Amino acid sequence: MTSFLRDLSPSAVAAGFLAVLVSYAGPLAIFFQAGASAGVSPEMMTSWVWAISLGAAASGILLSFWLKAPVVTAWSAPGSALLVTLFPELSLNEAVGAYITAAAVTLLIGISGSFDAFVRTIPKGVAAGMMAGILFQFGVGAFTAIESSPALAIGMLLAYVVFRRIWPKYTLILLLLAGVLLAVVVEGASLSGIRWELAMPRLIEPEWTLASTLSLALPLVLVSLSGQFLPGMAILHGSGYPVGARPVIGVTSLVSLPMALFGGISTVVAAITAAICAGQDAHEDPSRRYVAGVFNGVFYLVGGLFAGTIVSLFTSLPAAFVAVLAGLALLGAIAGNLFTALEEVRHREASLITFIVTASGLSLYGLSSALWGVVIGYGAHLVLSGRLTGAQAPWRGRLRARGQKTS
Repeated sequence: MTSFLRDLSPSAVAAGFLAVLVSYAGPLAIFFQAGASAGVSPEMMTSWVWAISLGAAASGILLSFWLKAPVVTAWSAPGSALLVTLFPELSLNEAVGAYITAAAVTLLIGISGSFDAFVRTIPKGVAAGMMAGILFQFGVGAFTAIESSPALAIGMLLAYVVFRRIWPKYTLILLLLAGVLLAVVVEGASLSGIRWELAMPRLIEPEWTLASTLSLALPLVLVSLSGQFLPGMAILHGSGYPVGARPVIGVTSLVSLPMALFGGISTVVAAITAAICAGQDAHEDPSRRYVAGVFNGVFYLVGGLFAGTIVSLFTSLPAAFVAVLAGLALLGAIAGNLFTALEEVRHREASLITFIVTASGLSLYGLSSALWGVVIGYGAHLVLSGRLTGAQAPWRGRLRARGQKTS
């Protein structure tokens, strides 16, 4: 605790809060859409938010303290999108049973070490290209928001540039405050309807069926591993934290089991907000950025206890506010991953292909563009490097010899 207090910094606390803000105002909207499809009551929706928040809080605080790295966890956003397509045919009891099955399967994959071996086979440039492609969509969103809310978006953009020039260490804190002020003054956002009240979780009895296992549990494992754990671990490794996937997947899966009984979908490593806590804006010293991961969990804990209040707070802010805030906060992470992806000449083309496929938002057979970006980019890497045939690009030798004859 003494070392934690020494490493404490306002920028790390702000990064942890900002990551929670982006999660609640972004991916949480998908979760609400799933709840609307299921026709759940506001009380049940509050229980869902309580469960996913506490799952992220417990795993994030524990892992960040334990591993001394900004391990940011959250709920499965791709899994939430999957739910939207299954409700209302799927009952809440079947969904909870599928959550438990998915958590158990993911736990077995994590403790076996097979995911770590898979991650080690991916070239650093390809992994960085995937991350740049994911984050790029959020960067674009910061500027497309100008179409719907020009005054708010342009005002926040100008504020970001000015704060970055004058107070670079506190840019995100000041941008957050300026954004809220602009949202109230320019967009007329009202915070008067917000009430402070503790959330009351509701227990849901699980039910296991073959249909729910095949339609939800197994796809949830696939999309969580490909859309969350793969890019989330890539962010940590790319930021200089060689954290193994075994403890991370193990802890998040164990936390997911009890939270499922209250409607909480799988807890996973965050793919987007992790870049905020692992970046330089959290702290100049990488060894002190784990504080951002801890406070990310602390703010999730507060959000879970006051789930109804937090939901009403963030839904009262304009969508453009969240889009601009997230996009500008991730500019540094986008630049860093693009540099890493294109840095090594040998892997540059494969990394660029990975970036383009991932940024395209391709969704095929229910699997995310992050997975397809890695699959296609890694395939290109094998072909271009000659590893697919066990030789170093044999056609290049023939072309070189042919060129020598011509000359």
